[in-house]
Amino acid sequence: MSRELEPNPPTRHFPSRRTEKSTGSSLSTAAPDAELDSYWEQESEPQENHSAAPSGRSARRKAKRKKRAITIAVILVIIGLITGASVIAAQELGGVSGIFSSGEDYEGKGSGEVIIEIPAGASGKTIGQILQKQGVIADAEVFASIFKKNSLAQGVQAGRFRMHKRMSAREALAMLLDPASKADVKVTIPPGFTLKQIKVRLKQTAGFSTEQIQEAFANPADYGIPGQSEESFEGWLAPDTYTVATNHSAKDLVAIMVKAQIKRLDAAGVAPEERATVLIKASILEKEVNLEKYYAQVARVIENRLQDNPDTHGYLQMDSTVVYGLGRSGGIPNKEDLAKDTLYNTYKHKGLPPSAIGTVGDAALKAAVKPADGKWLYFTTVNLDTGETKFALTLDEQRKNVEQLKQWCDQNSDRCKR
Repeated sequence: MSRELEPNPPTRHFPSRRTEKSTGSSLSTAAPDAELDSYWEQESEPQENHSAAPSGRSARRKAKRKKRAITIAVILVIIGLITGASVIAAQELGGVSGIFSSGEDYEGKGSGEVIIEIPAGASGKTIGQILQKQGVIADAEVFASIFKKNSLAQGVQAGRFRMHKRMSAREALAMLLDPASKADVKVTIPPGFTLKQIKVRLKQTAGFSTEQIQEAFANPADYGIPGQSEESFEGWLAPDTYTVATNHSAKDLVAIMVKAQIKRLDAAGVAPEERATVLIKASILEKEVNLEKYYAQVARVIENRLQDNPDTHGYLQMDSTVVYGLGRSGGIPNKEDLAKDTLYNTYKHKGLPPSAIGTVGDAALKAAVKPADGKWLYFTTVNLDTGETKFALTLDEQRKNVEQLKQWCDQNSDRCKR
C-alpha cells in the first residue's frame, strides 16, 4: 500500500499514529515523512517478510545494544575485582569487620606514651582488653576482630611495649608487631631509697602495674628474706641500675635485686644469720651521713650506743629512724615527731629498729661490717650542704654541736624542713 501525499500538506507539529508506512515501494524523501519515520522507528515493526535480512538501521540498533551490554558486563567485572581486592586487603590489615564494625575506634597513631605489658599466651581479646583499659584503643572487641583476621597477629610477643594513647586498633596491632616498640628500660635505685620510693619508680619507670608490684612484695619468704611484713624487704634490695627486659615481671626484678644484695653481703664476709642486723646498721648510715668519709665513724657510734653504758643506756636516738617510722623519707623531726611512739622511734625504744630503713650501698655496707676505732657516742651534721659532721664523746660536746646545727638551720630554713 502506497502513501499518498497531499498537494499542500499542512505542517505537522505532532505526528499521527494513524499514518501508515509503505512496504513495497520507496519512501518519499520529503522532510515531514523523514521526521515521521524517525519518530516511529522504534514502535513500527514490519508486517511481512519476517525472514528477510534486517535493514541497515535495525542492524545498527542491535549492534549498539550489544555494545552496551558488553560495556556493562565489563564494568561489573571490574567492580567485582576491586571489591574482592579490598576484602583481601581488609583481611590482612584487620578484617572486614575491622572496617565496617559498629564498635568505636580512634583514628591515627595516637599520641603520648604508655607502657603496656602483654602476658604470655594472651589472646586477641585479652590483648584488646589490656589496651582498652590503658586508653590505647577505644574498643577491645574491634581490636579482637582485627587481630583474628590478621595472619601476622600471632607474631605478637609477650612483654612490655611502648604504645601511644588513643590509637586506632589497626595501628595498635602494627605497633605490637614492631620490634622497635619493645620497652626494655633501665631503672636506677639509688642508695637510701625506701621501699615506698622503689615502688613508685618501678611503676613510673618500668611500667609495672600496682597489682604486679603488690604481688612482687607480697611474701618475703619467696626470696629467702626473714620476716613477714612488707618492711622486711627494706635493705635487701641492692641499689643499682637495672635493665628490665620485656619478659621480666616485677617479681623477676625483685628477685634480681635481692640476689645482688646477698652477693654483696657474702663478698663483705657477712654470715647469713647476721645479714639482717648488718643491713639495719648500714641503712642508718645511708640516711644519717652525707659524706662517705664519715661512714666508719658513725658506724662506731652506733656500736657504742648499743652498749648498755651510763650515757646512752642502749638507745640509738637516731632521727632517721624516727622519720622513717612516720612514713617520711627525709627531713629533721621536731618535738612532736620525737614524742610519737612508733616501733622505729629509737628515742623511745632501745636497740635497733625492727627492719632496715632503706637501700644499702657498698660503702655503707663495708663500714657497718668494719667500723672505725673510737669511743664517740654522739655525732651531728652541722652543715647539710657540705655534709660536715662533728663527733663528740660527751653530752656537753654534743649540745654545742647541735647548737651549731640550729644556727645553720636558722640561716637555711628551706633545707631544714620536716
